[in-house]
Parts: sequence; C-alpha cells; structure tokens
Amino acid sequence: MGEPLAAGVRWPGRLRRRVRAMSGPAVAMWLVVAGYLVALAMHGNGYSLWIDGWLGPVAIWMPALVCWAAVVRRRLWSIPSVAVSLAVTCFALGDQYYILASDDGAGIPDISLADAGYLAVYPLMFIALAATVRRRAPQWAQSVLLDAAVGALGAAAVLAVVLDPVLSPETEDPLSAAAVVSAAYPLMDLVLISAAVGMAAAPKLQLGRSGVPLIAGLFVFAFSDAAYALLTAEDAYVIGTLLDAGWVLGLALMAVWVEHPPAEVAPGPAPGQPHALAVSTTATLAGLSILTMGAFTLVPGRAVLLSCLTLVLAALRAQVAFRDLAKMADLRVLSRTDDLTGLPNRRAFHADVPDVLAAEKRGALLIMDLDKFKEVNDGLGHEYGDMLLAEVGQRLAGHVRTVDVLARIGGDEFAVLLPAAGRTHAAARAAELRAAVGAPVTLDGITLRPDVSIGIALWPDEGNDLSGLLRKADVAMYRAKTSRSGHHVYSAADDTRGAERLRDLEELRIALTCGHLTLYYQPKLDVASGLIDGVEVLIRWDHGNRGMLKPGEFLPLLEEAGLMPRMTDWVLEQALDQARSWQSGGRSLTVAVNISAASLADDTLPDRVAAMIAARRLPPAALTLEITEDFLVADPARARLILLRLRQTGIRISIDDFGTGYSSLAYLRDLPLDELKLDQSFVASLGADPRATTLVQTTVTLAHGLGLRMVAEGVENREAFEELQRLGCDEVQGYLIARPMPAADLTGWLAARSGAGNTDPGPGSRPPADPARGVKSISPG
Repeated sequence: MGEPLAAGVRWPGRLRRRVRAMSGPAVAMWLVVAGYLVALAMHGNGYSLWIDGWLGPVAIWMPALVCWAAVVRRRLWSIPSVAVSLAVTCFALGDQYYILASDDGAGIPDISLADAGYLAVYPLMFIALAATVRRRAPQWAQSVLLDAAVGALGAAAVLAVVLDPVLSPETEDPLSAAAVVSAAYPLMDLVLISAAVGMAAAPKLQLGRSGVPLIAGLFVFAFSDAAYALLTAEDAYVIGTLLDAGWVLGLALMAVWVEHPPAEVAPGPAPGQPHALAVSTTATLAGLSILTMGAFTLVPGRAVLLSCLTLVLAALRAQVAFRDLAKMADLRVLSRTDDLTGLPNRRAFHADVPDVLAAEKRGALLIMDLDKFKEVNDGLGHEYGDMLLAEVGQRLAGHVRTVDVLARIGGDEFAVLLPAAGRTHAAARAAELRAAVGAPVTLDGITLRPDVSIGIALWPDEGNDLSGLLRKADVAMYRAKTSRSGHHVYSAADDTRGAERLRDLEELRIALTCGHLTLYYQPKLDVASGLIDGVEVLIRWDHGNRGMLKPGEFLPLLEEAGLMPRMTDWVLEQALDQARSWQSGGRSLTVAVNISAASLADDTLPDRVAAMIAARRLPPAALTLEITEDFLVADPARARLILLRLRQTGIRISIDDFGTGYSSLAYLRDLPLDELKLDQSFVASLGADPRATTLVQTTVTLAHGLGLRMVAEGVENREAFEELQRLGCDEVQGYLIARPMPAADLTGWLAARSGAGNTDPGPGSRPPADPARGVKSISPG
C-alpha cells in the first residue's frame, strides 16, 4: 500500500507525473469512482442492486480508506487532515446506514442515524477549514478579510435565492424536528459554499494548486446537496442518476487534499493571486443583480440582506484598494529615493538611464567618489559621515541641469549622466562639480573640506550599455584618485592601469605578509649637544620589478584596501624591535613613527601600542608618534581622548608638518603634546627670506612658551642649520645630517661617528643616497 503507480505506461507529461505521485489506495479509489460514474451513465434512472446497493457504497468508502491510509502512512495527524478524514468517514457511515435501512423494507423515518452521519460532515469540515485558515494566515490584512467576506456574502446571497424553496418550506410545524433537520442541510450547504468562496478569495492562504482539490470537493459536495434538496422539494428526485455520484466525487477530491496537503507557508508577504479580485468582483456583480431582480420580482428578504451587506463590504474594499494603490505609489517613490540625501538611488538610476542613452546621440557619465571619506567615518563617526553625504548631495543637486540624471549609487559614490556632453563639456562640468563639493562645510562646529575624484566615460565612444559605461567611469575615477588629478576621462589604456592596480594590490598584500617592505631610519640631531638622540622611521617597498618604491606610490592603495591599520601595527613592531636591538647594543635612540588619521581613530590603538612597548621592555618615551593637524582639527574632543590615553602610557606626541594646516592654534593649549615638527617648506627659505625667518622664530618662541620641543625637518645646508641653532631650535633632521638608511647602515654610521668623536652636523661619514628621498613612512591622509 502506498507504492506509486508503475511507470510502464506513457502518459502526457503533467498527467503522468500526477498519476505517478498517487498512492495505491488513491489509484484504486479513482478506478472505482470512474466505474461508478460509467455504470450510472449506462444504466439510466432507477434503482440497481449492483450499482446502488454494492458499487455505490464501495465508492463512498474508498475516499475514507484513502484519507486514513494517508494519515497513518505519512503521519498527517494535523487537525485539518484528521477532521476531513472524520467527515468523509461519517458520511460513509451515514450512507451505509441509509442503504441497510432501505433494504429492510420498513422505510426510513424523517430523522435517523443516517442524518447524524450526514450532518456531522459540516461541523467537521468547518473545523478543518478554520484550522487551515489559522495555520496558513495567522495575521490577516484588512484587504484579505474584505476579499474573503465579499466573496462569502456574495455566494450566500446567490444561494439564498436558489435555495429559497428549500429554506422556506411550507410546513404545518416549521419548528418540528423534521423541519429543522430538513432546513439544516441547505443552511449548512450555504455556509459551506460561502466559506469555500471566501477561502478562494483570500490570497494570503497561499493554498496554490494543492488547495484546488479541497475547494473543488466542497463545491461539488455542497451543490450535490443543494440539487438534491431542490429536487426533493419538488418531488422530482430519482435514484440512480448521475447526481448520486456528486457526493462520491466531492469526497474523492477531499481525500486527494488529505493525501497531498499544501506545504507550510514561509514567513513573508503572500504573492498576489489574480483570482482573488475576480471572486470579489463576481460576488459584487451577483449582489447587484439580485437587488436589480428585486425591482421586477419577489426576492427573498435574506437574499436582499446578504446582497446589501455584499455591496457595503465591496465599497469598503474599494476604499482599501484605493488606499493601497496610494501606498504603492508612495512606496514606488521611496524605493527609487535615497533616504539619506533625497536623491534618486541606484535602482532609479538603472531604470532611467537606459532610456536617455537610447534617446541621446552622445553624452557623458560621471562617477564621483569622496576622497578620505573613510577617515571621516572612522574619526568622527557615521553620524558626521551621513551629514557630510547629505550636504554633498544638496550641493550636487544645486549644480545639475534638469536634463541631467543625478543619483547616489553607493556609500560615498554619486553618478551624473550628462546628455549631449562631449569631452570638453564633461571635463568642465566635472571641474564645476568638484569646486561645488570642495567648499568648506561646518558640521556641529567641525569644519571639513570635502574633495571628490571624478571618472568620466563618454558615449557612444565607449558604447551605449550602462553597465559598460559604469565600469569604465569607475576605472577612470580610480585613475583620478591615484593620480590626484581631480577628474579623468576614460581611455583604453586605463584598463591596463586598472589591471596593474589590482596586481599591485595583491603584490602589496604579499609584501606585507612576506617581509618585502623595508624600514629606513633618518637620524635626528640634538642641536645643543650635537648628539644623535633619535631617528624617524620611513618605509620603502622593495619591488622586484619596479625597484625601491616611495610610500606615495603604494600607501593610497593601502588606504583604499583597508590595510592601513595592519601596516601601522607592522611598522610599530619593526621599529620597536630595532629600538630594543639598539638599546641592547648600548644606544638609546627614540623612534618616531608617523600615524595616519585612520589608525588614530581606532580606540584600541593606545592599548595595542602600550602592549608592544611592554613586551620589549622599552621605556614608553622611546616611542614618538607623529600626527598631523588634520586629525586634530577634524574632531578635537575625540583627538584629546585618544592622545590623553597615549600620553598616560608615557609615549611622546609630536605634531608633524606644523604650520601647513588650516586650523587655529587653540589645540596647542588643550591637547597633550610634546613637540612641534616644523615643515621643511619653512626651513628651505631660512637665511634668504626674512619673513620665513620671522615665522620660524615666532614658532620656536611659541613652542618653548608652551613647554614643547621644536624639531625642524628638511635641513639640507649649513646656513639653515646655523640659523635654526641661533633661533633656539631643539632638534633637526635632514640631508645635512644624514639621509635615511637601513638599520644596519645606520648602526655602522653611528659607530663611525662616535669613534671619530664627531658632533658636527656636517656631512661626516655619509651613507649612500636614499633611493626615495624626502617621503614619510605613513601618509597622514
């Protein structure tokens, strides 16, 4: 029992699959039902012992057998499956009693045990339907409720007209038991049909194809009952007609539903079902038709009442539908709008641009990406990043034409489509947009200077496909970012550069892992004693094919790939290892390391650095962290907290490139600092430019007045050194002292200098020229 039908016979595709899915009892049931139908059709009217006395009861019992076989075999002990199985069984028991009692010859009373079996079908089916609805639609939407109610009331109104002769019998005692039982059948059928129509009109039930047998079975069963009642009321019913097979067919369809119940519904919105609207519309038309009939003929009062209720609910459903359509329109707008900037989003851009590309003969696509936006998010927080994006969106919206298509297509990426724009016009517009974005913006008292890199792709030069244009504009944008040119128009050579960029990034990852990066050290001279008391750490990439690369050639790539924190940790560890090595050799040198703003924004940095120093048993003052003014200006409160934590460990803090920023000097008073490092652009003009000398003198006086040491970098000639010495500068570094060199060369250079007793800042024992002169280890930006 339960084995699929053998596959030896060829059937049409879908039918063959359905038949193969049937169990043995189901196949037997349909064979018996088919035989019963054929026998009834061939025999004609009238009672037949073999057909009505034997084949009919077997056909009635077969659906019950299929139901219980499926429940037991597949363990379908759910309320709907068990309730339907009980309903089918009760009907078979009632019908069996009716047949046996009829064979007695004594006649059947108006109320018998057969009625108990027949009537038990209705409450059990209502239980099954209620459990199905509760399991598959635990949260009803208003529109779903109204669809179901309109469909149910419309069906009830129609049946109230059709079954009026049965529902309003002319009996001497309408309250007698026999009259009540007789009226119960059509009333129950009316409610059953209404419930079935309501389920068909409820899309959230998601019964799908698996629910068709249940709904169809309910309709066939109820209509068979209704037809029997009408024929009996007119004394026209004859046994042995095809009507007798109606109950069998309805029960067989219900058994199919028990054997193949619908799958569980996954959480989420129900898919739309067009038949739901068709059911509610048909019910509304039925209600209107019944009310129209009332103007020409006598219509039962219950039918008029049900029709009125149907139209009232249909009107409410129309209001809900109108509201839902308005919401859908709003949702469509929202789905195409970026909620942060109010600009069209990526979805809208991809939907609108193809039409423009098809309509315009030429134009340009601009992709814009904010520079250093990650530092804003990391340094100030995402709240400030969002405010900056909103401000940039407003500025861009104020500088585009009505025919242009502007959208925010990513985190900090914007796109502008310029119809009828050539290369010259596109470049001019790019410069205009960069100028609009680049104006200073103040967010909660913090002044930022946003900048943007723009990539340009022209059509039809680079094709008319949006995906291709986006890719090429993106390549051009990265070209503009790496070259710091502001904007760049795509050319075929950029694809090669893009491939080189990806290759460089992978090689850089490998270099960071495999030790292909090298630290160079530039000595720092204490002016008062003439001794070398520290070094600045500089980084180089010894590339196998391209030679020794400057930091400016690969640090932007590091920042873009998010590898800067990892690079910072590596530099700190290597520099502190070298400081420990020098200390073990009897030389106490401080190491100064440049730290990027992105690394400083990491709250865990102070603890990590302190752990590195403690692990090497170095004094905290052996490390100086050089930071830029940009970090201090961006978020003074956050900078103060991080710098205080660093200072609490004993680490020294230096302001690098002092004098080149745009900020006030208030942070010198508020922040825990140890030294100022004068930018080499001021040092280069000493002696030749009196104004430069005055600026340096003022800066030295300011530093000393605040208790800070003054360090000058870029000292390349004796005149500059002597002027700095006269002005009271504390420490100098530059080519006059020594070029940056590897640790081993610096150790030898220090030994030679000490052996000669040399405290002169001049050339002395010069190391080889640095292959990447004048570039710091970690770019501040």
